[in-house]
Amino acid sequence: MNSSASAAMMMSGQDFRESLRRLKPHVFVDGRVVTSVADDPALQPGINAIALTYDLALQPRYAPLMTAVQSTSGRTVNRLTHINTSSGDLLNKLEAVRLVCQETGCAQRYLTHDALNAIGQVSARIDDARGTTENTARFLNYLHRVQDQDLTLGIAMTDAKGDRSRRPHEQANVDSYVHVVERNAKGIVISGTKAIVTGAPYVHELLVMPCRNMGREDADFAVCCAVPVDAPGLTIVARPAGRPGDKVEHGEALFSRRYGQSTGVCIFDRVLVPWERVFYAGEWEHTGHLTYSYATHHRHTCIGARAGFGDLLIGAGALMCEANGFDPGKESHLREQMVELITITEGFYACGVAASVYGKADEHSHTYMPDPVFSNIGKLLLATQIYDMHRIAHYVSGGLIVTLPGPDEDHNPHTGAQLSEVLRANPDVPYEQRIQTARFLEDLTAGYQGGWYSVISLHGGGSPAAMKQEIWRHYPVGNKVELVERLLERGVAADGSATAAPHDPARAITRNRQPGKCCDTGCTTPGQPVMIDLPSVTGTLPSKRPLDVGRPL
Repeated sequence: MNSSASAAMMMSGQDFRESLRRLKPHVFVDGRVVTSVADDPALQPGINAIALTYDLALQPRYAPLMTAVQSTSGRTVNRLTHINTSSGDLLNKLEAVRLVCQETGCAQRYLTHDALNAIGQVSARIDDARGTTENTARFLNYLHRVQDQDLTLGIAMTDAKGDRSRRPHEQANVDSYVHVVERNAKGIVISGTKAIVTGAPYVHELLVMPCRNMGREDADFAVCCAVPVDAPGLTIVARPAGRPGDKVEHGEALFSRRYGQSTGVCIFDRVLVPWERVFYAGEWEHTGHLTYSYATHHRHTCIGARAGFGDLLIGAGALMCEANGFDPGKESHLREQMVELITITEGFYACGVAASVYGKADEHSHTYMPDPVFSNIGKLLLATQIYDMHRIAHYVSGGLIVTLPGPDEDHNPHTGAQLSEVLRANPDVPYEQRIQTARFLEDLTAGYQGGWYSVISLHGGGSPAAMKQEIWRHYPVGNKVELVERLLERGVAADGSATAAPHDPARAITRNRQPGKCCDTGCTTPGQPVMIDLPSVTGTLPSKRPLDVGRPL
């Protein structure tokens, strides 16, 4: 960190809660109106998760990882509002996300980072096409305000979509997509519905973004803007965050009683957006670039998030083996399962590291983009292997995690004492600790929260089909074809020059080509900032254990 740089206002978790109390969004949860988001029990697990991203940035131990110096202002800001300018930034973001998700499962605020980086890129792209600097200046003004006030932004990207076989302008109900209904001197007026908005009730503002590549006929649906969460005309219909239910105080939902995520349907009814908050409105030809940029940033980030979740399963699985009286080092079948869980977690995380190392500066904005092939491979692996992660946790833990009597029996004078005797396994592990670990694993993998993690891992950031499409689109198959053609002496010399018939660019199979990963402008550019040297932060190296960043569960 540059110690000479000035710092933006850095809120604490409590400051974050107080800032939410000053907002008056129109929110419904479980059919009732929420009068104070910051104080509603149904939303506390989600607020707790985001609050941690504020508190860690203020702790000297984590500040080097959780903060960064913004190049356009010289100010120290929260890492999750920072614009990346190097591979080191991408690595540090990946580690920061893994850190906060080790504690919270899903800290949600990293979506702010992903969207800001993508919008900055498309703003510069629009300016280059027009020969102006207007869009970039507008974005930087907004960015600096978000950073200086240490805001959290929700991403209103996924539209309700209506009939999936029809494009936006073909929908029977035009409000199934957010669209511009009016332009005037003050700004634009938007209406429509965003269907899956993470953390919608308890953010400061929403970034409205298109969810697909628009055509000319869909120009009114090509809108990207920032809307305060309590803007007139905006209604949020949300679900509770986590499981803040009736019995959680007794230990039934050991994890999700404390951390969780709310999602909301956001209904815009003629919401006025001032021009200074409009990043584009009608520029349909730039929608594909925005969705691609955001998806790449977000899939890279998801890798760090789910690695943090994997850390929880690895630790809980090892504790459960111990409580059951087994040493995985001596029991080969348990050791094989634990190693598989480690391999899955660190395997997709390694893709995130590779995506960071091979990241490149965007040609228009110079924002550093993670490599799309490694980002999509890592996200595809975690999306499909989340079910294997749950299976392994179940295998090493045993059926007790779902057959255990409810927590009320722990306090039953007729059964509690007997249960504590017969359900104890390893004599060195107290009954209470064995049961606590079992209920923790049930919450993470076999209950509502476990199902939620499965679905969000599979579909969050796009479906597996979308990732496969991106992998095929960006992978240099042509390089591999030329390699084999050279070995078969089909006209390509060892130095890559043609020795017979020249390369035919019309051949679809060789269309995707690249000069090579290691080059003069690659990942080792002289003077490039490197990853923050905090080897003990996230416990990803063999000699380290995850750190206790909060109070015990």
